[in-house]
Amino acid sequence: MTNSTTTTEPTGAARAPRTVGWRWAPHWVLAFVILWPAPGYAEGVMVLGALAAIALLLRARFRGGAALLSPGAWALSSVLFFAYWMPQLLSAIDSVDPGRALREALVDLRYLPFLWLVASAVATRRARRITLGGLAIIVAVWTLDALAEVALGTSPLFFGIDQLKQLISSRPMCSLEQLAQADRVGGVLGPCNLKLGIVLASLSPFALYAAGRRFGAAGWILSAAAIGVVLLFAGSRASWLTFGLVLLFSGWRLLGWKGLSAVFAGGVVIAAVVTLLSPQVRERVERTVMGLSADQAQVDTALSGRTRIWEAAACMIRAHPVNGVGARGFREAFPACDPLAGEMAAWGDGPALHAHQIVLEVASETGAIGLLLWLAGVALAWRAWRFAAPEARDRARPAMLALAVTVFPFNTHLAFYSTFWGGFTLLLCALYAGSLLARDEPPPAPRAAIH
Repeated sequence: MTNSTTTTEPTGAARAPRTVGWRWAPHWVLAFVILWPAPGYAEGVMVLGALAAIALLLRARFRGGAALLSPGAWALSSVLFFAYWMPQLLSAIDSVDPGRALREALVDLRYLPFLWLVASAVATRRARRITLGGLAIIVAVWTLDALAEVALGTSPLFFGIDQLKQLISSRPMCSLEQLAQADRVGGVLGPCNLKLGIVLASLSPFALYAAGRRFGAAGWILSAAAIGVVLLFAGSRASWLTFGLVLLFSGWRLLGWKGLSAVFAGGVVIAAVVTLLSPQVRERVERTVMGLSADQAQVDTALSGRTRIWEAAACMIRAHPVNGVGARGFREAFPACDPLAGEMAAWGDGPALHAHQIVLEVASETGAIGLLLWLAGVALAWRAWRFAAPEARDRARPAMLALAVTVFPFNTHLAFYSTFWGGFTLLLCALYAGSLLARDEPPPAPRAAIH
């Protein structure tokens, strides 16, 4: 008979679950997002986290992986990485700049442990509560800060960041030229990095689902109204479409079609009022209406010259149909495919930097091979969703919706092979895979009854 109080040291595979000590992963993910206003620091945090993940896995010799992520989460996060990365590698073979394309592909290998680490940040109930709740709080804070900028003319958060930057390096975050060119609310990202609209629109599901769960329909409507007002002032028109999709797919389950129709009607009224009060918003609305014209020149003006860019992308696809001109090779290939060579472009001097549309970017830069690999990743992500249990879908719904609207093909986009938007997209991929295929856990123990 053994003594029940005696403990023994676990051996072999039993020791492996120590890798689950990645309790810092949720905080690391939130730190990465919070540092987006300072891209260099955010990139450093991402790289350090990826290196730490590799070091911990090597030290454990990859044992106990199931204690960190479920086999399904390991597989799906890795597959989504390779669907993104393999086109980049294959496009380097005969790209317009093979050295740069190959170097970019090798550097982007850092995203594989990045995906594993992000997926581990939502692998358990506690980790999901910290990570997803933290993302919702970040969206809320950035929204309130942008509303303060609408009222005061300056983002309090960006003002603080800028003052800190000047204290450290004696240089501001933005040049005078960038400040003069800013035509919309920049919020915490600032007037020299006008991505707040599309970033908030893509992250809005985390805030809306959290508000709906905690405060019901009233919380969801209030959050949607606050984010919507910010997007009108900060928004690229792409963010308006993105947010519309978020409202549609997150609101109908909570409000029903009648309630959601009332929300959209209220949104139209708010948009009309803001358009009357803001010359900048009014100008973007007028350009959007101009896009409905049959005149090609007016359509191109409404799209900020994107029809010219898309014609150039089509030219690259015809010239390099198999594996494209190389990831991030669009700017080098553009002059040879520019349909209006020699004429001033709507975006100013210099070539277009990317295709501004996900399908055209993937097809022009990575060819048919890249497009097929991306579609394979989409198919596997959809298959995982289709065969997941209802409770798994519920916990993954915010990340799924954020990822789906970010890669929605009938919209304009930032460059998916750029450092910022590539990391942003892969972050959403990992949150989706980790949430949907989280490790099985027993239900939380009921609280003891008080007698």
